[in-house]
Amino acid sequence: MRERTSLEARIDDAAHQVLARLPQQGFSGALVEFIVFGLKQAWACLFGGVLLALIMLSALLWPEGAMLARYDALFLAALVIQAAMLGFRLEKPEEAVVIFLFHAVGTGMEVFKTAAGSWTYPEANFFRIGGVPLFSGFMYAAVGSYIARVTRIFDMRYSHYPPLWSTFALALGIYVNFFSHHFIWDLRYLLFAVTFLLFWRCSVHYRVFRFRHRMPLLLGFFLVTLFIWLAENIGTASRIWLYPNQQGVWAPVSLGKFGSWYLLMIISFVLVNLVHRPKKIDA
Repeated sequence: MRERTSLEARIDDAAHQVLARLPQQGFSGALVEFIVFGLKQAWACLFGGVLLALIMLSALLWPEGAMLARYDALFLAALVIQAAMLGFRLEKPEEAVVIFLFHAVGTGMEVFKTAAGSWTYPEANFFRIGGVPLFSGFMYAAVGSYIARVTRIFDMRYSHYPPLWSTFALALGIYVNFFSHHFIWDLRYLLFAVTFLLFWRCSVHYRVFRFRHRMPLLLGFFLVTLFIWLAENIGTASRIWLYPNQQGVWAPVSLGKFGSWYLLMIISFVLVNLVHRPKKIDA
């Protein structure tokens, strides 16, 4: 099993002592497996879940004219969350480095995209680069944190995983296209095709509680992207950032952004592979 942090190991041991007393067969056993799956997913989402909760609460409760801007409060809160994740050993230092790298990758794209008018951050604040408040990078970091933690928590293994060099080349092509499509052709459909060709045979094998399950990795990518897209709808409804069609009256985020997040999530997945190298199922 992939090495857990010390706190995770204690929590896992305590949970197994409780779960071992529950039914193991039939519908009840399957229900236990399903509940454990949900709890582990929620635990893996800890960084993003807390950050999203703060975004929603700030939209409802932040006083107008407060001395500390809402974006700055979220930035400071995100720093505290990240420090706590490391301090309580919920993330490993090497994971934090990769998550910071995705933070930087995301912030660089944000600076370019806001300058190009793709979306805006409507509120003023102090901690920012150009039109981008620094807390925005933590939204990308939350995706990286989830992928790193879920990989470890579910002891993920892979069958028919493509060569690492090809996945890094794909991630680089995706990132370049986020910038270049403003000047030349948008190659996202070609990138979708390359993603399919690389991963269509690949399956992820993950352990929930008693059993190891299997899922096509492309389906896993789709499901993770779906939750990111739903979170983005919550973020824009909270007016953290706005797309041009949301400036007057809020509207759901377009499905076109779903495709963008699908590709961006693959970048995060590949970066996490710097720490958690994909292991074969028979390893």
